[in-house]
Amino acid sequence: YTFAYTTKYEIKYFINNIQMYKSKQISDWIINKTHGDITHSKLHKLLYYCQAWHYTVFNEVLFDERIEAWAHGPVVPSQFNRFNNIDFFQNIKVKDCENIKLKSKTEQLLNEVVGIYNKCTDGHLELLVKREDPWKKTRGNIPEFKKCQKEIKLDLMKQYYINLN
Repeated sequence: YTFAYTTKYEIKYFINNIQMYKSKQISDWIINKTHGDITHSKLHKLLYYCQAWHYTVFNEVLFDERIEAWAHGPVVPSQFNRFNNIDFFQNIKVKDCENIKLKSKTEQLLNEVVGIYNKCTDGHLELLVKREDPWKKTRGNIPEFKKCQKEIKLDLMKQYYINLN
């Protein structure tokens, strides 16, 4: 980027408007939003849907980390490792999370996404995501319960979800 800005305020404004979050920040926001009534497994699916819809609606990456097409659905590897001491189907404790403030448009969209998808059980979300093209196309011919670490590409998500909008 070329900075043609003359004041510190203009530079700060530019940086704030291209801000990308860390997956940990979005995880913490989701966990706080659900009051800790969320399993490790469900967290990954909500992270996936937040990233997919944010990229589809705003054409902006929500967090800069790959999402992989694992056997039970999309997974953000760093968040899997962060919570690997918790059973995949056990709730995550809020005390382990920071209180995160998001940009207004992002928070509005994520409230909607989490509000809709969090109503589903872990099992239903797994079935839902496995029927959708981004997960299916990324895994290709890999059998459903075999290990896979292929990245679900943002453009594949957008191509699929823009047609649902």
